[in-house]
Amino acid sequence: MHINISETPVAQYQQWLQFAIAPRPICFASTIDASGNVNLSPFSFFNLVSYKPAIVVFSVVRKMRDGSSKHTLDNILEVPEVVINICDYDMVEQMSLSSCEFAKGTDEFIKAGFTKTAATLVKPPMVQEAKVQLECKVLEVKSLGDNGGAGQLVIAEVSNMHVDDSILNDAANMIDPKKLALVARLGGDWYCKVDATNLFEIDKPTTQIAIGIDALPNGIRNSNILTGNNLGQLANVVEIPFIDPAFTDDTLKNIFQYYALNPADMEQELHSYAKELLAQNKVQAAWQVLLACENV
Repeated sequence: MHINISETPVAQYQQWLQFAIAPRPICFASTIDASGNVNLSPFSFFNLVSYKPAIVVFSVVRKMRDGSSKHTLDNILEVPEVVINICDYDMVEQMSLSSCEFAKGTDEFIKAGFTKTAATLVKPPMVQEAKVQLECKVLEVKSLGDNGGAGQLVIAEVSNMHVDDSILNDAANMIDPKKLALVARLGGDWYCKVDATNLFEIDKPTTQIAIGIDALPNGIRNSNILTGNNLGQLANVVEIPFIDPAFTDDTLKNIFQYYALNPADMEQELHSYAKELLAQNKVQAAWQVLLACENV
């Protein structure tokens, strides 16, 4: 399917974009106007874009029907400060409730049942129930247009960060992703939840350059068993390993014994076994199996 954005109604391609560019973290923004009225609203066009200075960006999109601005943007233009409360699964329904278009001056903290707690460096209050809160000074608001659906980019510098002890990894004293059940926005009414069942790690080289998939032996690179992800794991080494004479593996021995007279089937079995090892992130063992296959 081909979708020409310039020839498609915005209400239609909006859905395509929201489902395709996802999951998106949620900026649960608390702001305040010059008269002291507080607003609390979620925005899913949000991310971290710099470490030093610590800069986050989120977009407040103008209302589709008339191009009018939202209360969050009005407040920021009056008082250029914001608290970004990080939303997790424990508060997602209340967060969603706060997105209703309540009349100006309505306190979404009260409507959604959240507790205000004073920030230390900025005027807007923090959401006490949030396990992470970012106090931010707004540096710039960059308008992408005055029409309905046009984003207004809020560029803010994080001045202070609050983290609940309950989500820390005791050993490293850092945020433990298994303890912070983050939620993210998809398209339509859909969200996703981060928990231990869908977390995984990928080893990344930090000081040396990986060989890359193009440097893999042809028999491995052109395997009809190994996937692109498998090849990426194998290619994330600084050099092709050597055969280790001390490497022992009962499954490897059994494959060699059973398929000794059929090299083609043996290769398929060895590649399948290497794939199983890679699924367990046993990259070095997988390399030994594949090197044995290359030398049959």
